[in-house]
Amino acid sequence: MRSPAAQRALCVAIALATAACTEQTPEDPGRAALESRCARCHAIGETDTSAHAEAPPFRDIVKRYPPESLAEALAEGIVTGHPDMPEFVLSPGEIGAVIDYLTTLVPNR
Repeated sequence: MRSPAAQRALCVAIALATAACTEQTPEDPGRAALESRCARCHAIGETDTSAHAEAPPFRDIVKRYPPESLAEALAEGIVTGHPDMPEFVLSPGEIGAVIDYLTTLVPNR
């Protein structure tokens, strides 16, 4: 028979392992970053409509600007945009993921 302390330690270990296994990561971290920061104004998908009249859909933005050219702007912060666009910060990993996601919106790719 195990001691109560050993049983508690085993229970904690099982609980931590279970939590680690059930922790979900977004299927597409780039889309998730845009959903959490941009989707309240911008359309971020292939067919949705922007909620803010002056916020262009990202599928239109990638027609004007190649996604790979947006990395520096995303790192430094977008200084243009619609007048009430908030500032936001993306980590380097999020920038790469956003660029990857935006690339999926480019027509004929």
